[in-house]
Amino acid sequence: YKAKAIIIATGAVERKLNVPGEKELKGRGVSYCAVCDAPFFKDKEVIVVGGGNSALDESLYLSKFVKKLYIVHRRDKLRADKVLQERAFANPKIEFIWNTEVKEIKGKDKVEGVVLYNKKTGEEKEMKVDGIFIYIGMVPNTKMFKGQLEMDERGYIITNERMETNIPGVYAVGDVRKSPVKQAITAASDGAIAALMAEKYIEELKEKEKKEKS
Repeated sequence: YKAKAIIIATGAVERKLNVPGEKELKGRGVSYCAVCDAPFFKDKEVIVVGGGNSALDESLYLSKFVKKLYIVHRRDKLRADKVLQERAFANPKIEFIWNTEVKEIKGKDKVEGVVLYNKKTGEEKEMKVDGIFIYIGMVPNTKMFKGQLEMDERGYIITNERMETNIPGVYAVGDVRKSPVKQAITAASDGAIAALMAEKYIEELKEKEKKEKS
């Protein structure tokens, strides 16, 4: 395919735990979106995996529905903003399980429990829960652009405020580009800016071509 301008909007996908049971039970107790699935877990017990802003933000939302929520984090400190940490620590429904990783998600037709591994003690134990929400980061869909576009260490495409990449005529928008906020409303804004900039770029190309011919 040939084009005078390209807008990249390939997005990002949730980082997976890649443990037994995760893929098989996705949508049957394994979730990556509390806002989408929280009502299905009313008065149930769930765990949230992660220690960043997303993990705590979603945990606080989930706590409005569930009976009990455990936040499982592989370290002994959280990466989330202080205000979110304070809210989570003060929430009576939320309990933290530190220095721990999920090794397996168990269940036949739905999530029935998880196998937890304590990194400090080396102890493994099975815990009964009705659901698991995973928030361990995102992976941008940028493999196809490596070696061509400038990216940060995590693979997000670097742009300026005009959504321009290091290649003239190539723009990146939404979750695929390096930005401090990943929301639908900001992605839509990126798209509007990129579309206008791409249109302007093409018009300038046309004007340049006219001048060269004359």
